[in-house]
Amino acid sequence: MLTRREFAGNAVAGLATMALAPGAFARKVDRPVGVQLYTVRSVLQNDVPGTLATIRKIGYRTVETFVAEYKVTAKDLRQAIADAGLMAPSAHFAYGDFDSRFDYAKELGVECVVCSSVPGNVGDSADGFKRAADQYNTWGEKAKTLGLKFGFHDHDTEFKQFDGVTGFDILMERTDPSVVQWQMDCYWVAQAGRDPVALLRKYGKRMQSLHLKDRLPNSPTSTDTGPGSQFFTEVGEGTLDWSSIFRLAERFNIPNMYVEQDKTEKPPLECLQISYTNIMKYLSAV
Repeated sequence: MLTRREFAGNAVAGLATMALAPGAFARKVDRPVGVQLYTVRSVLQNDVPGTLATIRKIGYRTVETFVAEYKVTAKDLRQAIADAGLMAPSAHFAYGDFDSRFDYAKELGVECVVCSSVPGNVGDSADGFKRAADQYNTWGEKAKTLGLKFGFHDHDTEFKQFDGVTGFDILMERTDPSVVQWQMDCYWVAQAGRDPVALLRKYGKRMQSLHLKDRLPNSPTSTDTGPGSQFFTEVGEGTLDWSSIFRLAERFNIPNMYVEQDKTEKPPLECLQISYTNIMKYLSAV
């Protein structure tokens, strides 16, 4: 299976925030839950309007693009999102050409630009992660001047150890919190053998958003994204502590959460329905 880093596809975007109705109950049922469009890449390419309409019909309010664009203009992509009744607060772009994507992101109307991953030839040493951290600071400063927010998304590779220090530690210690935020992928943190709940408690104030996907039980941990790391399942159907994750997301007022399932056994839109139904149950108890 191709990883997001490898996939030569495209995604869709727009801009969004959600007004939460007053009162505790309204907050429980009206959270900004969205979809990372990498989940539906196999069907989105053939039917953008229909796929987006189904995502909205399920109940999702927002979407986040993945690495590439679908060979259409940012203006057209933004209109497609609007036509479906959806909005996109953020967009993923690849490390290799990130600097050239700011204009595209502005035209899409997103609030946040997210670096999808550290490439393998950078994240293979402590020095490489130090270079990545410096690059993130540079992109964060540029994003700020353009009225955007910058964040980085993790896989499990960021948790490789280099003389007792992980790449993730280096990124968090060497980046400026005022311009570099973290988009935590709950699955990949758990796949690396770390606890998403503990990291949320520690870094909640630096969270730009969350990627929500669950992990099958009795699965070995890893620090790579290859086939031996792929134990994906729908949110609420695996082993992650979603009750605690959603409580902490509420406590830290994390503005956006996106369901993402890199690989699905069922049709992807069916998987999104299962995840949404389970998430609504968790959120109603927050």
